[in-house]
Amino acid sequence: MAEVPLILRGGAGRIVADVREPAMPATARGLVVLLHGGGQTRHSWSRAAETLAGDGWTTLTYDARGHGESDWAGDQDYSIERYIDDLECVLDQLGRGRPACVAGASLGGMTALMGLARRSDLTDRLVLVDITPRPHPAGIERIKRFMTAHLDGFETLAEAAEAVADYNPGKRRSGQQNLHRNVRLGADGRWRWHWDPAILPEGNEGQNPLVWPDEAVAAAKSVTVPTLLVAGGASDVVREDEVGEFLAVMPTARAVTLDGAGHMVVGDRNDAFVKAIRAFLDD
Repeated sequence: MAEVPLILRGGAGRIVADVREPAMPATARGLVVLLHGGGQTRHSWSRAAETLAGDGWTTLTYDARGHGESDWAGDQDYSIERYIDDLECVLDQLGRGRPACVAGASLGGMTALMGLARRSDLTDRLVLVDITPRPHPAGIERIKRFMTAHLDGFETLAEAAEAVADYNPGKRRSGQQNLHRNVRLGADGRWRWHWDPAILPEGNEGQNPLVWPDEAVAAAKSVTVPTLLVAGGASDVVREDEVGEFLAVMPTARAVTLDGAGHMVVGDRNDAFVKAIRAFLDD
């Protein structure tokens, strides 16, 4: 399986993507697009993308605007509409036709969901990874606190790893493994997260710029393609109540909850996630 880095164009400038082709292209089954969450990079999907490519799927992962190696938005426009614009630009430039599936974690899931509301032919199937139209406010607030707590950076990678472990204790054992993909070394010698701080503008009290509940509920009601929600059993963002509300809004969807996974479902239980999406794609 070959990983082919691509430099594409989005509304904010350069979009850096990876395409993984099946070992036997003649038997390729279609395109699966994997969209990372806020504050993450395309590398958060690496293991899942490689496994799906081994199953015969062409997989596409890319750094969203303001994240990883993609350009930051000069006008600091990180609205959901612009993330959707970039997704459409990337798919048009890739030239592989309509994806068999678009899967998105958190912010990536909202991009896919609301993108489908804009363009009903965006994908044949949708997978939402630990995100619903109305995620639990306390969980979203905890994400925001984590993302804004260390904007001045870290002296060492060990400090950054400790901050990740404080947010997600399950990552304490992994230490600094692969952390370099989520941080960058500044000219001042400090390590900072590999995303633009402007993706988190200050919202009004009681509001959060990471979610768009009214618009997302309307989007969910308009979606007609087969949809799977993969929730983390230990998540504080999508709990049992949020799953139930989502299925009531979108009765044609199905849901699976992965025990032992928090909000970072793919990182916490990659094998279980891959098993769930495999079954969904094969059905």
